[in-house]
Amino acid sequence: MRRGAARGEVVRDLLWQNIALEPAALDVVDTPAFQRLRYVRQLGHAFLVYPGATHSRFEHALGAYWLARRALDTLRAQEGGGAISDADALFIRLAALLHDIGHYPFSHALEEAGFTSHETLAAELLARPPLAEVLDAHGFARPAEVFGALIGGASDHPLAGLISGSIDVDKIDYLKRDALMCGVPYGEVDVDRLLACLAVTERDGGRTIGILEKGIAALESLLFAKYQMYRNVYWHHAVRSATAMFKRLVREAVLDRALDPASLVEATDDALVHDLAANDRTGIAAALRERRLYKRALELLPGELPAPAPVWLRGDAARLARAEDALAHRAGLGPCELLIDLPHKEAMLGLDLPIVRRDRSVERLTQKGWPGRMDLPPFAASLADSACRLRVFVRRPVEVTREALLEVLAG
Repeated sequence: MRRGAARGEVVRDLLWQNIALEPAALDVVDTPAFQRLRYVRQLGHAFLVYPGATHSRFEHALGAYWLARRALDTLRAQEGGGAISDADALFIRLAALLHDIGHYPFSHALEEAGFTSHETLAAELLARPPLAEVLDAHGFARPAEVFGALIGGASDHPLAGLISGSIDVDKIDYLKRDALMCGVPYGEVDVDRLLACLAVTERDGGRTIGILEKGIAALESLLFAKYQMYRNVYWHHAVRSATAMFKRLVREAVLDRALDPASLVEATDDALVHDLAANDRTGIAAALRERRLYKRALELLPGELPAPAPVWLRGDAARLARAEDALAHRAGLGPCELLIDLPHKEAMLGLDLPIVRRDRSVERLTQKGWPGRMDLPPFAASLADSACRLRVFVRRPVEVTREALLEVLAG
């Protein structure tokens, strides 16, 4: 433990100003696994469109930890809040700090390409020293099991909703932080109101995180912010072009045995780019470096397709590459010169949350909404669909027809 850790430390943060770290959090932050997050950008290639988007998973993790502290202070101050023990509160705070510990370089691109989920990689890292030893020293035996379940959304802990749920601290921080760093006005969330309206309540025979009825407007601000950030930042056409290029670049490197997938668990953005550029036969690495992004040749809403998009478009990199090269051949392009992209976010605006009424009764808010009180969730599905586009990107200008695309997708 470094000097001053017995009293904790304060980290200056652009978004939340002062983040107070307790001794246990400092010990976690000082591990190599956590320090790696300094060199993993939060938004992948979004900095090629929004120059300020160079912030890291490290900053985001500290922000999630700080929000968890604030949320726990609110819950413990409520009537009956004494039921949250010191050990449980520390568990949740450290889980918030560690929720992205297994994240790959360049955001979610590699998971989209079919690589192991970052939640699974988190469990691997949590089992290794010195991180496992640090957590064990603070009273958490089997950290890969207990923290892994919470991070992966498989925990039945009463406070699990703060880490993985409809209103978890991860979402609150990344929406606010990403909007700030991108310089866009889309990520406005009424954070103070949202945190003030959190509650621990009964559901399905157990205890869980819910929200007071008076916090509905703040919850709506979170949903709208998420929709706007996906539409305008995360799924911006140029961001998705760079993401598609990166995914194909990594796939070709793995096929050429120039990249060992096992090395990705400890990789950083710059180190991975260096390794990819050193052995690239596609020209994509240099194009990304010099921001020579592939351009849109075709763009369709999923609803414009005669049938649902095939599931292999999301996650089956080998099948996708074959389709891309088949369509490229039809358009007079070579291998790796045409890319197909269909972004996807499971239940992007999904909700499953207990609402504590003013009379203390509890009702359940789901995707069906809360008729007469909150009708946003059913509308949210159409919002999510409107943010999604199936795009074809090309290295040089060519015509790509809808009919040719559909034939390739059907084949």
